Amino acid sequence: MGTETAREGPEIAVAPPEAVLPAVRASADLAWTIVQMRAGERITVNEGLIAAYQAASSPHSIRALKSDVEAFDAWCRRNNRIALPATAETVADYLDSRAGKGSRPASLSRYKASIAKIHQLLELKDPTPAPLVKLRLQAVRREKGAAQKQARPLRFKGPVRDVERDKARGLNVRALLECCGNDLPGLRDRALLSAAYDTGLRASELVAVAIEHIEEAIDPEARLLQILHSKGDQEGEGATAYLSPRTVAAIVAWTEAAGITAGPLFRRVQVRRYKARAAVRGRPIDSISGREAWDLRKTVSKPAVKARVEYDIGTVALHPGSIGPIFRSIIQRAFDLGALPDLTGEDLSRLLKGISAHSTRIGLNQDLFASGEDLAGIMDALRWKSPRMALAYNRNLAAEQGAAGRLMSKLA
Repeated sequence: MGTETAREGPEIAVAPPEAVLPAVRASADLAWTIVQMRAGERITVNEGLIAAYQAASSPHSIRALKSDVEAFDAWCRRNNRIALPATAETVADYLDSRAGKGSRPASLSRYKASIAKIHQLLELKDPTPAPLVKLRLQAVRREKGAAQKQARPLRFKGPVRDVERDKARGLNVRALLECCGNDLPGLRDRALLSAAYDTGLRASELVAVAIEHIEEAIDPEARLLQILHSKGDQEGEGATAYLSPRTVAAIVAWTEAAGITAGPLFRRVQVRRYKARAAVRGRPIDSISGREAWDLRKTVSKPAVKARVEYDIGTVALHPGSIGPIFRSIIQRAFDLGALPDLTGEDLSRLLKGISAHSTRIGLNQDLFASGEDLAGIMDALRWKSPRMALAYNRNLAAEQGAAGRLMSKLA
């Protein structure tokens, strides 16, 4: 780019390196966002550094950073503050403002990290480690608590104590799978939900699954899924997940019906429904009066047409944002069919509010915990680098099945 943009006050210039690689061009959106930010001094943007950051980061991380810095800059303009370089007081006041509008501590930590990242990319002094910023965040955590709201789990047999022997009850994956229809949307939904539970994949990872990623396993009825990238594997080392015979059968049924032989596994299914039409007998030509529009087609008989449904299978993967709504529609369908008999309408409404694309990941985590798997096994199955989230997802289950829970059940 190499141009300088005129703006009110000090300017931000974009200075590319000597050799502009194709990757640099991909940085234009983020670089342009930076150019638009309110600066308190002349700042030079090294586009090569921005491009290198984008090449090393996931698209989701880049979108989040861009969104966060745009929101921060907009707040600075409204409040007559300087965004670049920001002072510790400006950052602290911004985080207080977001907290006052309902942002949780986890979100505030992300905003703080984004402000730090943009200063680091511009080689400016990072204001976020200042004691003022840390103390303000501690005050918010003290007031609101640091615990994040957890998605409601989708466990295979529902809220049971013994995952092997107890009968399924409540909201459970088994009933949901049985209620998925045998039309194309139902076959897709069954394969999607079953694979999501087996693997514990996040939404972005689930929609990235392609036919080519599925490989044979020792068990001829099972398969292995190669996970090329994940949130916890930014460097692309890869991982492997297990697909049960149940899931393999669902995937085979879906792909054969949809004619998918390569590329994305989970795709959009557009449904077109046509109503039935009764047969129409043609009218004698002399019955068409002069007051009517003259049309010879009125003399032609039309046969009856049966109601029909046509499907259009997409060529690209589902959007990650569609996974949660698909799960909720599967649950609603199962309830309407009477497959969740111990849930009332009020129960359903409450449960649906907590269902997200993460629900199957949490459900698998809890089922592994309930089945007696140790922490190392759970971390390996769900590809976690740290035990923190594995333990957090099991907090409620651990309280119920821990020492106190076991004692109270004996005293009842």
